[in-house]
Amino acid sequence: MNEDDAFLSEVIPQLRQEITALHSGDAQPRKALWSHDDQVTLFGADLSGRGWSEIEPVFDRLAASFSGSGSGDYEVLSAGVSGDLGYVAAIERSVAARAGGDPHPYALRVTTVLRREDGAWKIVHRHGDPFDDSARKMLAARKEQGSK
Repeated sequence: MNEDDAFLSEVIPQLRQEITALHSGDAQPRKALWSHDDQVTLFGADLSGRGWSEIEPVFDRLAASFSGSGSGDYEVLSAGVSGDLGYVAAIERSVAARAGGDPHPYALRVTTVLRREDGAWKIVHRHGDPFDDSARKMLAARKEQGSK
């Protein structure tokens, strides 16, 4: 197994698990996968932050906004690792329910940058944006709910 394959076999199951947990209202797996460094950045499809003190509450808020998960998967488009840095560019496909509603599928384009810290891969940056109309509609509905 080459270095890229070893990286992906370790990281992708964790990414799948943390998104499913987040959609079920549990932010802990996502928090555990992230570096708690002040230099971490999140450019989210919905919420963003810089530094762990800003990002941790974003994850709690996101988890609280979901009420159930049907699935979470990653279609890896590109990935690589060099030493203690790695990245994954993917389509994140999910089925999730928001605010007690019915589950709906949606997809995000995500780029995740990871750094090895004490032997474990930790996320130091994530950028996500809508991949298709399903994600745009879901985000628009969330914004509309937030303004009421």
